[in-house]
Amino acid sequence: MSEQIKILVVNKRASYDYFLEDFTECGIELKGSEIKSLRINKAVIGDAYIVIRNGEAFVINMNISPYKQGGNVFNHEPARTRKLLLHKKEIRKLEVKAAQKVMTIIPTKLYLKKGKAKLEIALAKGKKKFDKREVEKRKEDERSIDKAMKGGHF
Repeated sequence: MSEQIKILVVNKRASYDYFLEDFTECGIELKGSEIKSLRINKAVIGDAYIVIRNGEAFVINMNISPYKQGGNVFNHEPARTRKLLLHKKEIRKLEVKAAQKVMTIIPTKLYLKKGKAKLEIALAKGKKKFDKREVEKRKEDERSIDKAMKGGHF
């Protein structure tokens, strides 16, 4: 049974800037013009992060462009704070893990699943410069090995 998933936005910098773990899928509370904008890929999650206040999770700095055909009256604020739809247990678990491990919660992917907007979030710990250099060096080594193997120059 295959689920219909259409990936809208992927936060590519997340894996470069952070060590990611504990991925969770959650829904987002959206207005009508926001979901229409999402369907035409008008969202940015690069600078977004998740905050937990009063037992509720909110995504901050997620930018969804105004829907052009929405007119002025029915359109939404592009960078407004949006509530995430998670169970209390899930929110509490994320809050405790983030506090214990001194991590932040960031969105990694935004997609449509069976017509509903979903956000994949993850616990993230910032990488230092030397960590980033190590990852780049490893990728470069893998590329050169692959190149040598394909060329037949062992």
